[in-house]
Amino acid sequence: MDEIKITTSQNVSLTYSAAGVGPRMLAAILDLVFIYVYTIILIFIFMFVIRRNQYSGDYESYEGYNNIAIGILILLLLPAGLYNLLCETFLNGQSFGKKIMKIKVVKLDGTQPNFGSYLIRSMFRIIDKPIVALLTVALSKKSQRFGDMVAGTTVILLNKRITLNETILYRQKSDYKIVYSQIALMNDVDANTIKEVIDFSHAQNQPQHIELLAKKIKTKYGIAEVKQNDEAFLRTLLMDYSHYQFER
Repeated sequence: MDEIKITTSQNVSLTYSAAGVGPRMLAAILDLVFIYVYTIILIFIFMFVIRRNQYSGDYESYEGYNNIAIGILILLLLPAGLYNLLCETFLNGQSFGKKIMKIKVVKLDGTQPNFGSYLIRSMFRIIDKPIVALLTVALSKKSQRFGDMVAGTTVILLNKRITLNETILYRQKSDYKIVYSQIALMNDVDANTIKEVIDFSHAQNQPQHIELLAKKIKTKYGIAEVKQNDEAFLRTLLMDYSHYQFER
């Protein structure tokens, strides 16, 4: 199985298992099933509504009712056409098929994919027809289709279920006190890197990355006195950062 090395903004190298042709193809098939089921259900509902609207002799009312129904149907079908873009944007790089197959879209530079990255991937689906996509994923060094190459992304395997929140912000506690005042200097990029490294270290059973990142964070922000172990220190920073952001 191919491995993909990603270097974060803190120069911490993470090694992921690439999602090859098999998992990506099965995820795509599952996504097609979801799209078709959704579309078929809408069409049946639409046909039922049209049939219930029996022609009563008032042609204008009859046509107006049907036009409204058609307009609503078109609006409801839009999510099917934008399925991958919407799912990856709101489900943190996953569609429902990807969730089932435990694979995820990531950026090769270690940052979190943004809407622009997901949009590029979706636009290139016009070129990335099934055969083309399968060939490029199979032949490219980083398991990328054309859309991934342009967006700077790829798809990785998630070996274990991630238990942290999908965002970098934790739920607030009313009596919480910020431990490290240096958190005021931290940005979203560093906070997201901490989260990603913790997730990765647990999923891949590689705790050395936590130790390395903790040292770099302490040096960067001048945090000298730490009585916690490295993972507890990083988790406290995330909690501090979350509360600092909410309190601003």
